[in-house]
Amino acid sequence: MFRRHRRLRENSTIRGLVRETVLTPNDFIYPIFVTEGENIKREIESMPDNYHWSIDRLHELVAQVEKAGVKGIMVFGLPDHKDEVGTSAFEEDGIVQKALREIKELAPDLLLITDVCMCEYTSHGHCGILKNKRVDNDETIKYIAKIALSHAKAGADMVAPSDMMDGRVEAIRNILDENGYKHVSIMAYSAKYASAFFGPFREAADSAPQFGDRKGYQMDPANIREAMLEIEDDINEGADIIMVKPAMSYLDIIRWARDKYNYPVAAYSVSGEYAMIKAAGKLGVIDEKATALEVLISLKRAGADIIITYFALDACRWLRGQ
Repeated sequence: MFRRHRRLRENSTIRGLVRETVLTPNDFIYPIFVTEGENIKREIESMPDNYHWSIDRLHELVAQVEKAGVKGIMVFGLPDHKDEVGTSAFEEDGIVQKALREIKELAPDLLLITDVCMCEYTSHGHCGILKNKRVDNDETIKYIAKIALSHAKAGADMVAPSDMMDGRVEAIRNILDENGYKHVSIMAYSAKYASAFFGPFREAADSAPQFGDRKGYQMDPANIREAMLEIEDDINEGADIIMVKPAMSYLDIIRWARDKYNYPVAAYSVSGEYAMIKAAGKLGVIDEKATALEVLISLKRAGADIIITYFALDACRWLRGQ
């Protein structure tokens, strides 16, 4: 006798009872962009409904985040000044440092995660220190560690190095521990691919490289085994959470990471993924809400414990039926 699987799809109540994967607001981290200046809430053209925020208007953003029920945000900064070594990335009065102190005052219980990289802060747009137009790995990790420490001092609960330099997690863990920040955790961009899906973000963060590309330090999209080596090294160096970025085209990497390592896995659903759904929804060729939620559930089904997404605020509202 054949099985009648359709019995358990008969209506929404039954489907809900047997549903294997469930999204909740606890799954989401919301990336935000803070900028120097005053009275700024400027929509990012390539990422509709996402904005550049000045410090004096962060209270509006925090109120939205808390109302939606999102428990954590990831902070990216747009500085006024850029130079060869990204000085404004680790200054005490840097844009991220000021934003952290302001948000901590507004919402003490909101989890504050910071992107730790140099591309937004260097005049050349690369993620590290250049020597003969090549990123010097070992010199760069000294700066990456310095940036992470400055974020911890300003109130970050978690730092997330995205530079893809070898050894940067160990350097960060050491400098944090040596300076009394053993409680600050590390979410490592462990498998970050040199992806075409990053385009809108580079506009949002003003972080496009002035020459060349990042394929010398970000991963080849063709590789799986290499991603597992990157993840294993980050775990051994002290990472608390491992991340796969991008997400939608890398579900296999998320699943491999979930099956191979007993560590929390984050998936970063990046700007290009967001922009495609928004654009297609605006054209009326897809249902934006249904498509976005389907993508998000696929990330969790693949094995992600944490989903970093520009849809976080909308997703929380949609899950409440709004």
